[in-house]
Amino acid sequence: MEKNDALCTKKTHRQPGEYKALINRLNRVEGQVRGIKNMVEEERYCVDILVQVSAVQSALNAFNKELLANHIKTCVVEDIRDGREEAVDELCATIQKLMK
Repeated sequence: MEKNDALCTKKTHRQPGEYKALINRLNRVEGQVRGIKNMVEEERYCVDILVQVSAVQSALNAFNKELLANHIKTCVVEDIRDGREEAVDELCATIQKLMK
């Protein structure tokens, strides 16, 4: 099994408040993307669409920051406490991917 396959089978239990906050953020992003699709269908001005795309990118960045912070505070800390120091390497690789 490849490393990526193993990562895909991992799961994280989230507290109800964290889960709700993440889902709310994603629902807002989903609505923004639908709005952009409608703008394209309505042949709206390019600059107006680009501004909305930028807003979606900012919203996704905020989602990533929240999820990453939660991941570090829970998953990474727990793995390190359990002696799985490879969690730090995984975190560094994840940060590298996010900063492309």
